[in-house]
Amino acid sequence: MRKLIGFDDDTLAKLTQLGRDRMATIQELADEAFADLLKKHGVPIDLPDALRKSVKNASQPPSPRRTKVRASKSPTTRKRPHAKRAAKRSVR
Repeated sequence: MRKLIGFDDDTLAKLTQLGRDRMATIQELADEAFADLLKKHGVPIDLPDALRKSVKNASQPPSPRRTKVRASKSPTTRKRPHAKRAAKRSVR
């Protein structure tokens, strides 16, 4: 698949010179740059890399998740009546 990427003249000249110095094409430089970018973000580059990452993740125990516990409406969690109202009720 072919995609076009635009470079300003100065960047293209520097990439061309770097390619000459390393005896590599701009395509090879781009492949290396994109592979480094994917690696930086944890995206597997090829099948062996994906398999290594899969085995590594499978061998680690899952991290415990924090879940909210819903409070049941038991007598201890109900709202207590206002103190003055409770006092009036007890007097009657």
